[in-house]
Amino acid sequence: MTKAIVIHQYGGPEELQWEDVEVGDPGPDEVRIKHEAVGLNFRDTYHRSGSYGVPGDKFPAIIGGDGAGTIEAVGENVTNLSVGQRVTYGNGPMGSYAQSRIMPAKFVLPLPDKIEYQTAAAMMVKGMTAQYLIRSCYPVSAGDTILIQAVAGGVGLILCQWAKHLGATVIGTVSTEEKAELARSYGCDHAINYTEEDFAARVRDITDGVGVPVAYDGVGASTFEGSINSLQIRGTLVGYGNASGNFPKFDPLLLMDKGSLYFQRTSMKDFVRDRAELEQVSGEMMALVSDGTIKIEVNKTYPLEEAPQAHIDLEDRKTSGSVVYIP
Repeated sequence: MTKAIVIHQYGGPEELQWEDVEVGDPGPDEVRIKHEAVGLNFRDTYHRSGSYGVPGDKFPAIIGGDGAGTIEAVGENVTNLSVGQRVTYGNGPMGSYAQSRIMPAKFVLPLPDKIEYQTAAAMMVKGMTAQYLIRSCYPVSAGDTILIQAVAGGVGLILCQWAKHLGATVIGTVSTEEKAELARSYGCDHAINYTEEDFAARVRDITDGVGVPVAYDGVGASTFEGSINSLQIRGTLVGYGNASGNFPKFDPLLLMDKGSLYFQRTSMKDFVRDRAELEQVSGEMMALVSDGTIKIEVNKTYPLEEAPQAHIDLEDRKTSGSVVYIP
């Protein structure tokens, strides 16, 4: 038996229960992983609450999308992974909120020696999200001035560093001066405290009235209007999360009226569709972390059994950078 955080129905953080679960042995094309660290992502709260839900609405369910640890056992047909190997993952079936788990081998990646377990757990979902946002949704180039909502968050700090690496100027929004200082320490050129000023107006000031070619928005409802108003003609709003609630429904004429804009709402499954794309997306991200170009900010850890409190703190915007569970 092993311990895991289990939900039996959708609801608030109180639905996260610390229970015994049976993991068993891996079947064909599977491995069993003993977790050393597990990542916390905002989308975990969506799965818990039912905003995204769990596959088939089947309960009991174990949520969580990324982790890092060592392989305890391998099933038949698995030839590229071995017992004792350091590994990590950031896509595939949910179930990382556990001390150990069964995982399809096709989603599991060798973990480079230079990357610690906590760093890996913190970076996989967030780092691969940043990769497809900045390389595929709107490919950032040297000389671009871009807007990153919630720049002091886990994805935001990775996006910020990656954009600076590519030669861009970064404007980011934050909710406190402490988060503004953190963002600046990671290269953010203009950190705007949205609780104190109109960030869209400030973006216009910074860009001499032109606006930005892209706004990366993982906040959703509360920032949608400001993100739209920050864009230049033919600019792109890329929505990748909805921390404040889903993006509002809107008349497509809004995009025309605001300057023939583009709006994209993304999901990782459409950018990491097979093993080749997984290796390409994760490989580029891991290389930048390994050589120090991108630093992963793990600002807080929780014992896995304290997942309810971690969800409360995350939803109350009390965290910055990445948060990691210790199983």
